[in-house]
Amino acid sequence: MSLDVSASYRMPTARSTFPVRRRVATYFTGGVEGLLTVSSTLHQGGCKVHDLAVDIRDGVTESSMVCTVLTTESEVDLLLDRLRLLPAVVSSELR
Repeated sequence: MSLDVSASYRMPTARSTFPVRRRVATYFTGGVEGLLTVSSTLHQGGCKVHDLAVDIRDGVTESSMVCTVLTTESEVDLLLDRLRLLPAVVSSELR
């Protein structure tokens, strides 16, 4: 009698529930007014922002904001969805 050791028993991997720093890049219109909308969404969502860099230039239609937030994997998906629903936001993604 021989044992088949090639069979593997895989445990489903769970998504991490621990908060991790994640870089989020958001492109928006409306200059400073658009930035206020995006930043207030971060604040209202309870995000802990560690780094924030904004690029707003005169004469350029689209501005950008890159920030590092402390969130879980499921929370970052909700945050990106909330940001993408804002009228001023062109796109928002993990970097």
